[in-house]
This record gives sequence, C-alpha cells and structure tokens, in this order.
Amino acid sequence: MILWIASYPKSGNTWLRALLSSYYFSQDGIFNQKYLKMIDQFPQKSYFKSFNYDPKIVTDTSKFWIKAQEKINENNKLNFFKTHNILGAINGNNFTNTQNTMGCIYIVRDPRNVITSLKNHYEMNDDEALSFMMKENKFIYDHHSTNDYSDFQFISSWEKNYKSWIDQNILPVKLVKYENLYDKTFEVLKGIIEFINKLSNSKKTFDSKKAKNSIKSSTFTELKRIEETDGFLESILSKNETKKIPFFHLGPKNDWKKIFNYNFQKKLNIKFNKNLKELDYI
Repeated sequence: MILWIASYPKSGNTWLRALLSSYYFSQDGIFNQKYLKMIDQFPQKSYFKSFNYDPKIVTDTSKFWIKAQEKINENNKLNFFKTHNILGAINGNNFTNTQNTMGCIYIVRDPRNVITSLKNHYEMNDDEALSFMMKENKFIYDHHSTNDYSDFQFISSWEKNYKSWIDQNILPVKLVKYENLYDKTFEVLKGIIEFINKLSNSKKTFDSKKAKNSIKSSTFTELKRIEETDGFLESILSKNETKKIPFFHLGPKNDWKKIFNYNFQKKLNIKFNKNLKELDYI
C-alpha cells in the first residue's frame, strides 16, 4: 500500500522525505541522497512505461494513475511516494483510491513564504509567483522535455491543493505544518513516525537515536552543504541557462516580511486571509 508524502510545491516536502528516508531506509539514520530515491515521485514517466498513452496530451497519463499504483503495490510492501498532485479526479480519473493508498502525511507551509521559494525555483517575479499559486487549473511537468507531458502533475491552486487532502474523509491524513516541523523537529517527526507505524500495523517501537541522527544529518545547513559539494539530484536546470538552480535557497532566512514591500505584503494577506486564519498563521 502507498503512503503519500503530499504537499504543494516548495512547502518542505523534500526535507520531510530526507528525514523519513534516512530513518526508514538507513541503518543508523544518517542521511544520504540515495535514500531519497526510496520515496520517489508520483506521477512520473517511469511508472507509465507499460501503458499506452499519448505523451503529447497533458492529462493522458491520468487514465493510468490507478493501474500504475496497482502495479506498484504488487510488491505487498509499504511504499512511500512523494506527490504534489491534488487528491481529486481529472476527466473522471481519480488520483488514487482506498485499495491502493494507506494514508498520507500532508505538509503545509505559510503561503507567504511558499511564494518566495516558488520565485526562485521557477524563476518568476512576485506577481507571476502569486498568479501561479492562485490558478485552479495549474499543472507542472518537466519543461525540458519537448512535447512530453508524461511527468504531468495537477497541483491546482495552493488552497485547492491542501484542501483536497485535508477536507475529505476517504483517507487518513496527518497534517503537518512546516513551521512546527522546523521549531519542534524531534517531537513532530516522532508523531509522524508513530502515525505511519500505526497505519502500517508495524510492531517496531520509535527509535529515538535513529531519529536524532536523521534530524542532525538533514538540517538545512547540511543539505545545502551537500548540494554545494556534490550537487543535489532534485535541483532543476534554469529555463534560460545550462546551470542548475540552487534547490536549497533561503531556508530559515525565508521571511516574507523581510523580502516583500509593504504593498505586496498587504496583497498577500488579503488573498490568503481565510486560509491564514484557519491554519492559525494569523
């Protein structure tokens, strides 16, 4: 069965995967980039190789979302997957179902700080990044693959994305706020691991030492050092140049109040007012 690590882009998904992959797939909890591959992304091209679809049609792989997951689950194991996809349907094709999904960890982040990371990652200005977050028909894919939408993910708007996973009673979902994970990493990680172990009926007890090693080896400073020294496997190429965009950009220094001018701050507070209140960001 699949356990999703779901989020809107640039909300802390990769950091959470670093923590969980080093905890579950290493002997000692020490992070290594190779462990990230154990929590792969879905949807992506490699999982549709055995299906007949048209890569030039944006939504065509959605016809095989469920069948691809059935194929994945043939191993009868707990399968971790990252996704930015909404929990919903396109053209009548559901993203997942209870036969293939055990549950989900959904990580949400203050949208006013998400926008600063989006700007860097997708090379946009302030208004372009805000427009990106508000579009309900938004999807992402590998822009460096010409006429190939095999890696298509339907992310919708920032609000629709998190609400699709949280405002439903089909699947068990644990909501994790990025800010809480940052402030109380050990406590929050312990809660996540206990949630996963309960869902998967695991008899293993929480390994405190391993969790602490995972946390220590997966700090922003350490991940940024790894990227600068060895490169980072999930960084992407710039749209206009051959160089890669740094994946780990601002980290703890990502503070919308210090980055945006007063007028844009006011605009963000108005746009996201309802969500900021319901998520206790204001």
